[in-house]
Amino acid sequence: MKKRFTLLFLCFGFAASAQKLEVLTVEKIMRHPKWIGVSPSNIRWSDDSKKIYFNWNPDKAERDELFYISPNNTKPQKAGLAERRDMVPEGGKWNKARTLKTYEDDGDIYLWQANTGKVVQLTHTTGRESNPTFTGDESSVIYTYDNNLYQLKLGKSELTQLTNFVKTACEKKPAKDNEQARWLKKQQAELFDIIKAEEKDRKLDSAERALLKTDKLKEIAFGDKRLSSMQVSPNGRYITYRLTQAAEGARAGIVPNYVTASGYTEDIPNRTKVGAPQAASEGFIFDTQRDSVYAIVTKNIPGIKDIPAFYNDYPKELEALKKANADRRVDLSAPFWSPDGKQAVVNIDAQDNKDRWLMLLDAATGKLTLLDRQHDDAWIGGPGTGAWFADGSLGWADNTHFYYQSEASGYSHLYLADVVNGNKKQLTSGKWEVQTLRLSNDKKTFYFTANIDHPGITQFYRIPVTGGAPVKITGIKGGNEIGLSPDEKWIAIRHSYSNQPWELYVQPNKPGVQAIQITHSTTAEFNTYPWREPEVISFKNRNGKDIYARVYVPKNPDPAKPAVVFVHGAGYLQNAHYWWSSYFREYMFNNMLADNGYTVMDIDYTASSGYGRDIRTGIYRHMGGADLTDQVDGVKLLADKYGVNPKHVGLYGGSYGGFITLMAMFTQPDVFAAGAALRSVTDWAHYNHGYTSNILNEPFNDEKAYRQSSPIYFADGLKGWLLMLHGMVDENVNFQDIVRLSQRLIELHKENWELAPYPVEDHGFVQPSSWTDEYKRIFKLFEETLKK
Repeated sequence: MKKRFTLLFLCFGFAASAQKLEVLTVEKIMRHPKWIGVSPSNIRWSDDSKKIYFNWNPDKAERDELFYISPNNTKPQKAGLAERRDMVPEGGKWNKARTLKTYEDDGDIYLWQANTGKVVQLTHTTGRESNPTFTGDESSVIYTYDNNLYQLKLGKSELTQLTNFVKTACEKKPAKDNEQARWLKKQQAELFDIIKAEEKDRKLDSAERALLKTDKLKEIAFGDKRLSSMQVSPNGRYITYRLTQAAEGARAGIVPNYVTASGYTEDIPNRTKVGAPQAASEGFIFDTQRDSVYAIVTKNIPGIKDIPAFYNDYPKELEALKKANADRRVDLSAPFWSPDGKQAVVNIDAQDNKDRWLMLLDAATGKLTLLDRQHDDAWIGGPGTGAWFADGSLGWADNTHFYYQSEASGYSHLYLADVVNGNKKQLTSGKWEVQTLRLSNDKKTFYFTANIDHPGITQFYRIPVTGGAPVKITGIKGGNEIGLSPDEKWIAIRHSYSNQPWELYVQPNKPGVQAIQITHSTTAEFNTYPWREPEVISFKNRNGKDIYARVYVPKNPDPAKPAVVFVHGAGYLQNAHYWWSSYFREYMFNNMLADNGYTVMDIDYTASSGYGRDIRTGIYRHMGGADLTDQVDGVKLLADKYGVNPKHVGLYGGSYGGFITLMAMFTQPDVFAAGAALRSVTDWAHYNHGYTSNILNEPFNDEKAYRQSSPIYFADGLKGWLLMLHGMVDENVNFQDIVRLSQRLIELHKENWELAPYPVEDHGFVQPSSWTDEYKRIFKLFEETLKK
């Protein structure tokens, strides 16, 4: 093994002498990312725990290819066609003993036997069967086909349709006779014996048919609503499902596409805007024993009529809501059934984002009883919580204990609730977050990733289900994405460091064991440059909160002592960490800026992920508030500690980072001399609903929040030079956003700005030529404005 790696490094050394990256330029940085090397991705275990599969491209081929290793043979091998064809897909459902797995592949249902590796195809149709799972007694597989549930008994080839969902009811009731028709029938029976005989025969036939009649599967009509989340209780008695009524009057936008194969401008259908009417859903239960259908009752949910606190700023609207006394709209998950099928928990989220309830469901009545309520005057969120809870972040530890994540303590932690007595126990605590969660196969241990050591370092831990001190299993500093083998004996680790891209490692699932690096993906050219390890610092912002940042210090500062602040996107994202950034192009550009004498700071401002609830929600109702003043406080630190000239500071960023750049240039013009805003939100009333309504509510009910958060209202404050760059087919932040702001700047008679449009680019740029043009303009902006 040592000899092989020695040879590999000798090869790298030879290649480096042929092509050395001595000076960074935009053209070199913004080439196709393959020049860096292609890191392993989509890492997953085979179901028998014997192989780790991953996509990789060490040879810079046209496409990534599938490779595999085993814990005992760590030399990567390409998966051949036969192996790829015979691979059991990811996902699916295991039986309790983990000896059988059922899964869907290309519209058919299969059964995989762990002891033999044999695959049995259960369905073979031209239709699409999906969502297979085992019944409670594991004697059958239940799956969905054509909006209905079917049960296939294993080993008996007996197929039963469990539901009969139809668009409209088919039963036709006979038309009622009017008075004249009834009189005529009566007269016929009085006059003719043959009529009397025929009526007697009909009654006898009807009685005989009733005795021979088999039960007909109940029709359940769902009309124009969308049917989803169909599920059978473990005992087979209850079938739960959800019906969703599409929103009426929700107008979607369009994105014009100018560079097309046809030569004509074509419209790309797009999303609605924040505040558009939202779909409404209800949960239902079909009791197969009673042959009855009824709704899950939500009217008694604690706080269902609560009015969000922000309405205190709108007395007139608040009074109207009090008079209306209406229930808030909620969305229900499918039930989580206990292993014995006696208990069920439903996750319920308020559509106004202020509450998340875990409710015990009485399936016999549809009534709900509170297990846990998490309320936030801002919005519910954080790892493993909220409407988009992660797979594995909640479930049953045993028949009477339900586990879940909550930010009740200020950080997302693990809790265990006793559904019998209602007692709740917090299993983890501290100023750190549980970021992923998995219950062990024997249900005795929780495995999770968390940032206990430092907000910017993730490691893998375990604790007993009953609680206790976390035991750290991994130990490599940086970012660690974990894939636990199905037998839980090994872990595959996708690891990176701040100046080292992602690589695959393997380690036994034991603490204190060194992980073995499997892949070496970076190219010889990439390795010849001494990529900086940014200094990760923290400082107190003006509100007393700890704010983390990366700093790139130049070896030879320019005499003008300029600085650039990079603003990451997404708002709720982390970038001041010790792993390879998803903003790898910007990381390389920041190295280039430092090479050219700039001090660069990259701040995890208020609203960033990884720091708990208060930082996450610190921008509620005011984007461009604390998130922007953090940038200003960072500039002060650059001047005080790093000696930069506070008159020579610029900033740049994309998406949310572009938005912050605009707000900085418009509302802090004496702090920032120049700014480059990429794919920026300019008016939050024109962004999407799911993201924006969490933070700013809706434009028609909280106009104040939108006015103080949208750059378009502050454009008159522009003093320094502003460069705006935007893809014209951006389906996320539409090009319309930047066009509206441009018109506003024109009407304000501003001349110190320019717009660079990119005709073929969506929100995330793809073409190297676009990336190159974009960052050459940004570098030119800083060179011309910050080094005077």
